[in-house]
Amino acid sequence: MQVILLEKVANLGTLGDVVKVKDGFGRNFLIPQGKAKRATEANKAEFAARRAELEKQQAAILVAAQASGEKLAGFVVAISQKAGVDGRLFGSVTNADIAEALAAQGHEVVKSLVRLPNGPLKTIGDHPVSVALHHDVVVDITVSVTAEA
Repeated sequence: MQVILLEKVANLGTLGDVVKVKDGFGRNFLIPQGKAKRATEANKAEFAARRAELEKQQAAILVAAQASGEKLAGFVVAISQKAGVDGRLFGSVTNADIAEALAAQGHEVVKSLVRLPNGPLKTIGDHPVSVALHHDVVVDITVSVTAEA
């Protein structure tokens, strides 16, 4: 299936690219999410007419993400969890916990944007975590996990 990308998609292409994808990926993810349209002649013509508008929208989204990234860069989030004597947590700190803590401090971050490269945090201490606000805007924050009394 050939689709026209309506925004930048990681490992696939940028706005306006006509790419060939597997049918299921296009039908079940790209098209319902509004990230692409089928590459028919009518859709190509419609895209050509709306290209400037779509580029302007994507630029505005990027500027908003960069502004949020500047506020969030180097931020330290403190989360307390129950822990054993050896410093291991009884549970774990997940991306949902980190997003919730960021929201409590005034930063609107969806849990799917929080990247935990080594999985959930399971020990006490400071852990570097990435937050991908946009494909081109990834900021690093520090999550400080402490033991609950």
